[in-house]
Amino acid sequence: MAEFTEVASGLRFPEGPIAMPDGSVILVEMFGKQITRVKPDGTKEKVADVPGGPNGIAFGPDCGLYICNNGGSFSEVDFLGLTFPGPMVEADYIGGRIQRYDMETGELKVLYTECNGNKLRGPNDIVFDAHGGMWFTDHGIRHGRHADLSGIYYAKIDGSMIKEVVFPTDSPNGIGLSPDGNTLYWAETHTGRVFHLAITAPGETAPFSPIDPSLCLCGLPGVQLFDSLAVDGDGNVCVATLGLQTAGITVISPKGEVLEQILTGDPFTTNICFGGPDFKTAYITLSGTGRLVSMPWPYKGLKLNF
Repeated sequence: MAEFTEVASGLRFPEGPIAMPDGSVILVEMFGKQITRVKPDGTKEKVADVPGGPNGIAFGPDCGLYICNNGGSFSEVDFLGLTFPGPMVEADYIGGRIQRYDMETGELKVLYTECNGNKLRGPNDIVFDAHGGMWFTDHGIRHGRHADLSGIYYAKIDGSMIKEVVFPTDSPNGIGLSPDGNTLYWAETHTGRVFHLAITAPGETAPFSPIDPSLCLCGLPGVQLFDSLAVDGDGNVCVATLGLQTAGITVISPKGEVLEQILTGDPFTTNICFGGPDFKTAYITLSGTGRLVSMPWPYKGLKLNF
């Protein structure tokens, strides 16, 4: 078990942390239906209400905050004293969407709800490339006897273009880019696999097939599920890992080797980001216990594009 510093507690399933230059961390509370700023002293400040299910966030090139909203595709369930994302309650589901929040004016705007006539079901995580375009995952919804096949999307920030680049995927969650921007990574929750794909141009990749073994960077044995991820300065894919015994952050090299598993003790460890003056402080969301913690990161840090 690694040594962590608790930054904040009492959060309602925190996800999508962004480390800010002033030492604060902006994140979403999925079941609180809001964006929250956690200050360095641990105090919490509501930034905005976000109906539905805010899941992943990222700043774009225009300083807007872009939101993957799963629409409320999970319900809040208590599981052995932990908060657990349970099945969707249809009456509470408002539809998946990509939104933009203006930090200055407070305007919350819907950019995308569908792509080529296919509705976005449960947008989950997001990353911007150096060109200012957004890559995001649609986790889909598992409800009753049905489960969505979903994909990886690329879109412009002005609402003028969205396209599905990778299909089909099974419960895609975390998404990230290699430090040089030439490789796209994503994690599938229920298969417990991380995939990688060469980026050939902005919003374009090499062909994808879910049965091509060369495109699977890594998979873990047993019941170990993947959530969000971040890529560090060494090019390692640092993926939040869900499970009862190995919950934490799995550090995977660009060659697919598991370098280590940093255990947290929270079965619903969901996200990691890097901050601090040299980006060598890792902030990790422990969503089952509603906490944000930090730790010194033993590898190189990495600054996001925006």
